[in-house]
Parts: sequence; structure tokens; C-alpha cells
Amino acid sequence: MRYLDENAIKNIAVGAAVLGTGGGGDPYIGELMALQAIKEHGPVKMLEVDEVPDDALVVPIGMMGAPTVLFEKAPGENEAKNAFQLMEEHLGREIFATMPIEIGGVNSLLPVAIAARLGLPIINVDGMGRAFPELQMVTFYLDGISNSPLVIADERGNTSILQTIDNHWSERIARNITVQMGGSSTVAQYSMSGKQVKNSGVAKSLTFAEGIGKIIRKSKQNPIQEVLSFTSGYSLFEGKVIDIDRKTSTGFARGIATIEGMNEDKGKTLSLHFQNEFLLATENDKPVCITPDLICLLDNETGQPITTEGLRYGVRCTVIGIACNEKWRTEKGIETVGPRYFGYDLEYIPIEIITSEEVI
Repeated sequence: MRYLDENAIKNIAVGAAVLGTGGGGDPYIGELMALQAIKEHGPVKMLEVDEVPDDALVVPIGMMGAPTVLFEKAPGENEAKNAFQLMEEHLGREIFATMPIEIGGVNSLLPVAIAARLGLPIINVDGMGRAFPELQMVTFYLDGISNSPLVIADERGNTSILQTIDNHWSERIARNITVQMGGSSTVAQYSMSGKQVKNSGVAKSLTFAEGIGKIIRKSKQNPIQEVLSFTSGYSLFEGKVIDIDRKTSTGFARGIATIEGMNEDKGKTLSLHFQNEFLLATENDKPVCITPDLICLLDNETGQPITTEGLRYGVRCTVIGIACNEKWRTEKGIETVGPRYFGYDLEYIPIEIITSEEVI
């Protein structure tokens, strides 16, 4: 157990933006929310998974919607509070702790803010080890855990509770409600026991993000090599953004960014395909990193992560890849978040195989 202070929050914000693979919402928004909350209520207690009682009620919370909308429609103070209150009323139990549903952007730090305001501990775990765009795309789903009851709330005070036949229906219905709520909402879901969190979560994701953020924030020069070393990642491409085809539809920010190669990659072109998160990177139409492995975009000068809503023409960047959690490499994991689910007609190949000399 330890307490998350201001410095930890700032480090987590940067690291979570890296692990968010371009999605999860603007990390600056989540950082501001968490910093304000601990300023008003004090540092947040963070528990390791083995410190959580097996019978404790744990409820993850996060934002739903397109990151481009979150950039203009920041969450307020009451949405998460209202969602948790309705969840407790429905279950007839008090929530013991919360946790991030994903370790990405605003969704890594929104639980910290609500934990501070409600006096709850947060657990050093998440449900992805990265970010994904749909509600069923969590390791809990892989282990058969339902996300019902699901509570959804907006800044106007509207709340709704869903009890669906499966997690895919939760995604469809909640996505439609989110669109009607203005493109973003706050969602509490996957109410679990402490034992389920221990068995199904991706442990130590908050401190992993914190470690990445600490490297980037303290560096006085380009920290990308140090980030690669810390994450056991792969440098995939270096270049300049020359084109962005992006639109928001059905609650997602979708598009393709084109990067023109520089230095060792001069004369080559990389395409980044995204649906809230970066899902596929191809170099001259050949895959170099495929979901569920992490595709991350870092600024060449500062090493700061670049999100899908932060993509701009002329940005000089390095694309890196990081191996996903092993849970995603199972048959059900690939079926849930592999390339074919997102409409890409190719098989998943682990990044360490794609980048090996045998494949090249």
C-alpha cells in the first residue's frame, strides 16, 4: 500500500497516454481532475491486488466515447459520484475500492479523482494493460465476467442502469446512449469481487504507467530509447506526419494517419489505422504491428506520447510497439480484439515475430 501524490499523478498521466495507444481521452484532462481532487481531499491510497479482501466489492469506472469529443466536453465532478451511488443502491452493498477499466489517458486517472472525492482506495490493476475502444474488450470478459449491471451517467445528471444478456449488448446499448448524451459519458461496470480482480486483472498497470511517465518527465534529452528498454518495446518507424484522414462516427474517432519516413526510414511510408486507439501499423502495406500488441506514437524531441486527437500535420515522431498482456494472445483474446474484429483482413502475428530477422 502507498499513497498517490501530485508527482505520481503527473507521471501516471504521461505513462498512461503511452499505454493508451493513442486512445483513452486526453490525459491532461484526467491529470487536472485527479490533481484537483487530491488537492481538496488529500492523497489517494493505492492497494496492490493481494491487499484486497476476496469478498470485497470492486467497481471499475471510466469514460466512454470518442476522444475527440472528450477533448471539448470534459467530465465534471458529479458523473462518477452519481454512477457509484446508483450502483451501490442497485447492489445493496458499499463499494470497497475502484480501479481503472483501462490504463489509458483520462481513464487511468478518473478513478483516482473519484477515489479521492469518495474516500475510496484505488487498486494497482486494470482490465486491459492498454486501451481498447469497446466495453467487452477487457480481460474480465475473457474470464466470463459480466459487465452488468452497468451504470451510465452524464454531466446533466442523467443516469441509466443496464442489465443485458451479454457484454456485447451492453456495448451496443451504452454506445447509443453515449451518443445521445453528447458523445461522452461516465460508465461504472464489471462490479467484481476482490478474488475476481486478482484472477482476471492486469496487475501493477498503474505503477507501470508511472515508471514510463517518470522516464519521460525527468529526461533532459530524447528518452525514447530508455522507454523502449523499460517496456521491452520495439522501435518501428521514425518520420513526419504528412496526412490525417479522421472522422467521428457511431461514437468512435476513426481514421488513418500517414507518416513519411526520416533518417533510417527515409523513402518509406507508414500508415497508422485507428479506432480511438492505434490498431494497425503498416509499412508500405506490410504489417509491422498488429492489435492487440500496443502501437504507441512518441514525439521525436520530447518523447511525449501523441494521442489520436493530438495528431497534427508535420509532427515528427517515432512509432514504437510493445507486446500485449498474454491474456490477449489466447484464442478468445484474439477473437475479441484481434485484427479481424476491427475489419482488417489479416492474421495476428506477435510483434516479436514480425520484427525478427527471420520474418524480415
